[in-house]
Amino acid sequence: MSDAAIAVRPVRAAPRGGGLTGLLLVFLPVGLLAWLILYPILRAVIRTLVVQTGTGPALSLETYRFFFTDGYSLANLWLTLWVTALCAVLLLAVCLPIALYLRFAKSRIAALVQGLALFPMFVPSVILAYALIRTLGPNGAVDLVLNAAGLPKIASPYLTPAGPVIGLVWDNIPLTVLMLVAGLGNVSDNAVEAARDAGARPFALLRHIILPQIGNALLVVLSFTVLSIFSAFTLPYVLGPASPEMMGPFMQRTFTDVQDPRMAITQAVITFAICAGFGAFYVRSIARNREASR
Repeated sequence: MSDAAIAVRPVRAAPRGGGLTGLLLVFLPVGLLAWLILYPILRAVIRTLVVQTGTGPALSLETYRFFFTDGYSLANLWLTLWVTALCAVLLLAVCLPIALYLRFAKSRIAALVQGLALFPMFVPSVILAYALIRTLGPNGAVDLVLNAAGLPKIASPYLTPAGPVIGLVWDNIPLTVLMLVAGLGNVSDNAVEAARDAGARPFALLRHIILPQIGNALLVVLSFTVLSIFSAFTLPYVLGPASPEMMGPFMQRTFTDVQDPRMAITQAVITFAICAGFGAFYVRSIARNREASR
């Protein structure tokens, strides 16, 4: 066949049913998302805002007004924010050096370090809480060792705000390390070696070469950390204080002990709004980074 014949051969148009097929493929996950997540959220918000009166349904902000004027509710919210922020900082401080070592180490010890870092992933939260109580609780293993050595006992973090912090940091180490190692995979070995050959010290190498290239990974880590810790229940319920308490146990006690479902749903909506605000900031930042990379 001549080149002219090839040049004038008409190009077949894409099948018209492709768009419909794509919509059908997307419909199932989008429908499940709307049914299992969006619909319950909308229903919960409506239940906190609409009350039944003698003349019919009416708009009311009574539960939100009570939450933001009640000292106990605000104390629980601030404790949750404090624990979340502290855990995020501690996780980065602990996991970033581990991830850097796993990314650039070439020895066999790296496999052992990776196994130890991922070990908490396979320990259920209830078992972790029990282990921390038996280790750091009153008359636990640490107290017994100090007593045998003739040393004074330490203040137990059990049933204090430090208890959930220790448990949540230990529980979130595996996922944080994995995400940081994945982000460090984008760091070029050539750039690191070139900076070393130019005389860059480790701190300068971290600040000017590594951190700028893992900004998205750090943002992902912070997002998942905030969403995971802010909504945590088991560890704060078992290890944390009874007053003030984090939002997860607070919602459970309001629903079961106080028997006030509407107020418990209000607390859940406020918690979701805070997490959604941080999630929106994360999505916006990722979108900006993608636009900048084009």
